[in-house]
Amino acid sequence: MEFGFSREQLDFRTEAEDFVRGELPPDWDQKAIWWPGGYGTIPEMETAFEDFSRAFLKKLGAKGWLGLSWPEEHGGQASMIKQAILGDVLSYYRAPAGGVAVSIAAPTIILAGDQELKREFLPRIAAGEAGFWLGYSEPNAGSDLAALKTSAVADGDEYVINGQKIWSSGAHVTEYAWLMAKTDFDAPRHKSATLMIVPNDAPGLTIRPIINICGFHSFNEVFFDEVRIPKKYVVGQVNRGFYNVMLALQFERLAVGVGAFRRVLEELVQFARETEVGGEPLSGKPDVRAKLARMAIELEVFYTLYWQTAFMLETGRVPEQEASALKLMGTELGVLFAQSAVDVLGPFGLLDTASKWAPMAGRIALGYLDSISGPIGAGTSEIQRTIIATRGLGLPRGE
Repeated sequence: MEFGFSREQLDFRTEAEDFVRGELPPDWDQKAIWWPGGYGTIPEMETAFEDFSRAFLKKLGAKGWLGLSWPEEHGGQASMIKQAILGDVLSYYRAPAGGVAVSIAAPTIILAGDQELKREFLPRIAAGEAGFWLGYSEPNAGSDLAALKTSAVADGDEYVINGQKIWSSGAHVTEYAWLMAKTDFDAPRHKSATLMIVPNDAPGLTIRPIINICGFHSFNEVFFDEVRIPKKYVVGQVNRGFYNVMLALQFERLAVGVGAFRRVLEELVQFARETEVGGEPLSGKPDVRAKLARMAIELEVFYTLYWQTAFMLETGRVPEQEASALKLMGTELGVLFAQSAVDVLGPFGLLDTASKWAPMAGRIALGYLDSISGPIGAGTSEIQRTIIATRGLGLPRGE
């Protein structure tokens, strides 16, 4: 059995790497943090990088790379492997990748949206001209998304939306909300909500910043006060929102930034080789070697799971428990990498971007803070373990 990549796929990786290196500013690594597995340091979500991110995504769109996994009838190449290769390359260089629009909205619109929705949004997403933020979580609805209270009431040819969303990553730098709203309060919990698209400039929609633990504005709270949208912006069937969200998750899980882990490991290994303590390089100390070796082993397992999931999607299979395992391992690996990196760097690992003595542009200290967001966002680690246990292993649900 052949587990390698084809010549075409290898050539595509080379092309992608050459493109990204040629487009990123010379000081990108000094400015862009992006700790793998976290949600609070993604450059694409920050106002400071908004202009560059928009321009970069349009260039990706011009090359046809934002829809690589899409069916050919929608302008794609029907290749999840190429999409996964591009994701690996972009994350390695901490470059913008299209976020929710590419990883969630587009695949769901293709599978569940009507023709009018496809005609309006797919070309703009493919061109890098339409960005989305996730309107899922609320102050009292996180892992238990069925507890959401934001309502959408039908009124003629429109829906009127009222409520609040929170932890809305990138809402301030994108154009649309990918919103879950309650459309039938009398229906069973998982048959009561609808997925819909809401323009950020709709009257009554207010975005307020949340400054995260790293000091960045990546999160927001968003309020809806009599916000009106046309019914044509409903994605899929009314009251079937939870099913469409689950449909999207299998694609979202590939957006794990696997290359960013490899980049951090390479930087740590280089630091250990070049830094001496007591006349001996750090790389010669058994405890440092052990930590780096564990990181390398875990990363190799993670990559194997990543390519397995991409291959399953490429061949038409649904990687339900595999996708959950990928998300679980990626975010937990972000914590492991952060803790190990602080241990390897010692006191220098606590210095952030404000210090000229901070190794790796202060990425380690901020990554240590950001890593705690990974196992919470986009479905907690506990939720992922439950999915793997019940749907993957057939175990009974705990009481």
